[in-house]
Amino acid sequence: MSVVLQSLDPLPMQGPELGVHADDVQTPDMEQESKQEVLENKDVIVQHVHIDGLGRTKEDCLTYEIAGVFRAKNLIDVMKRAHEARQKLLRLGIFRQVEVVIDTSQGVDALPNGLDVTFEVTELRRMTGSYNTMVGNNEGSMVLGLKLPNVFGRAEKLTFQFSYGTKETSYGLSFFKPQPGHFEQLGCLARTASFAVREESGHSLKSSLSHAMVIDTRNSTILPRRGALLKINQELAGYTGGDASFLKEDFELQFNKRLFWDSVLSASLWGGCLLPIGDKPTCIADRFYLGGPTSVRGFSMYSIGPQSEGDYLGGEVYWAGAVHLYTPLPFRPGKGGFGDLFRTHFFLNAGNLCNLNYGDGPRAHLSKLAECIRWSYGAGIVLRLGNIARLELNYCIPMGVQSGDR
Repeated sequence: MSVVLQSLDPLPMQGPELGVHADDVQTPDMEQESKQEVLENKDVIVQHVHIDGLGRTKEDCLTYEIAGVFRAKNLIDVMKRAHEARQKLLRLGIFRQVEVVIDTSQGVDALPNGLDVTFEVTELRRMTGSYNTMVGNNEGSMVLGLKLPNVFGRAEKLTFQFSYGTKETSYGLSFFKPQPGHFEQLGCLARTASFAVREESGHSLKSSLSHAMVIDTRNSTILPRRGALLKINQELAGYTGGDASFLKEDFELQFNKRLFWDSVLSASLWGGCLLPIGDKPTCIADRFYLGGPTSVRGFSMYSIGPQSEGDYLGGEVYWAGAVHLYTPLPFRPGKGGFGDLFRTHFFLNAGNLCNLNYGDGPRAHLSKLAECIRWSYGAGIVLRLGNIARLELNYCIPMGVQSGDR
C-alpha cells in the first residue's frame, strides 16, 4: 500500500453515474481490507523518512523541518504531519517542488504497522535573474537582479541588485543566513533561559513616539576622510497606549580629520539613557546593549553589563568611545587601483553599561559609569566594499574584563 500525498482536500463521496453495476464490481479480498483497516484505524510507526533529489543541499539543515513526522500515531496523523513538513520544506525557498510518498516499511527490520515516508524534492537552479523597468516622478530606471539561492547548501541566499536611472544609480548586495531550526524566527524560551529572562516572557504591547535628528557632513559613510556626524534619537512610550512606559535618549557623535601621509584620524562617542515612567521596570527589549565590533571590539556581541546565569540583560544607561587611525597599506601596493580599497587600522575602544538608581544624584551616576570600564586596543586591515559596507580583520586585546564578560 502506498499513498502519494499532494493535498489534504477530502475526496468526493459521490461521483457521476458511469453505468457500472454492482455485479461488475470486484469485492476486495479480506486480507487487503484487514491491512487497510490496521493502517487507518490502528497505531502505526514511522520507521524511516527519506529525502530524494538532494544535490547541493545538506541534510542536517532539514532535520528540524521533518522531525514532526516521526511523532505521528496513525495514518491520518502521518498524512497531516507529512503535509506540514512539506510546507516547511517549501518555505525554505530552496526547492521548486516537493512531493510526499507514504508506503509500508520494507526490509528485514520492517514492522507490521511500520511506514516509510519519502519526500521527493526538486531543487531550485543555482542562479536566477530578473529585469525590470520603472517609470515615475519624472524619473526612469532599469533594475537588474541576480539571486543565488542555497549558496552553501543550508538555505543561504545571496542577492545582488543594480539600478540605473536617469537621476541616480545604485546597487546593493545582500546575504541571508537563516538559523537552523528557526526559519520562522519565533519560538519559546530555551530550557537554559535564566529566571530573569523568564520573568520577561508573556504578552506586551508598546506604543511610542520617536524622533530622530541627523546632521552628517562626512564625505563617506563607510570610510570617511573628513567631516562630522551628529545623530540624536528620542523615544517616548506610554502615552499612546500599551503597557510600556519610558523615555529613551541616545546620541552618536563622530569627527574625522585628514592628517599627513594620507592618514585619517577618527574619534567617536556614543551614549544613551533609558528612564522608566511609573513603577513598572523597563523591558529587556528596550534596554541598551554593549560589546562587539560596532561598539567595543574584543568583546562578544552584547556581552558587557548586567547578566543572570549567562544571559545578558542589557542596561538603562551606557557610554562608549573610540579613536581610530587609518593609514595606507605599508609600501602602498596597488596604489591608484585595487590597493586603495585597503587601509591599515589602529584603534582604541572603551565603554561601560549599567543600571542606575535614579534616586541618587548626578555625581553618583557619573561615578558608577566610571567604574569597571571595559576597553580594548588593537590593529588590523579594513577593506571598503564600495559604498555598501566595510570588512575588517583585526587583532584585539581586551582590557578591563569583568566577571561574566565574554
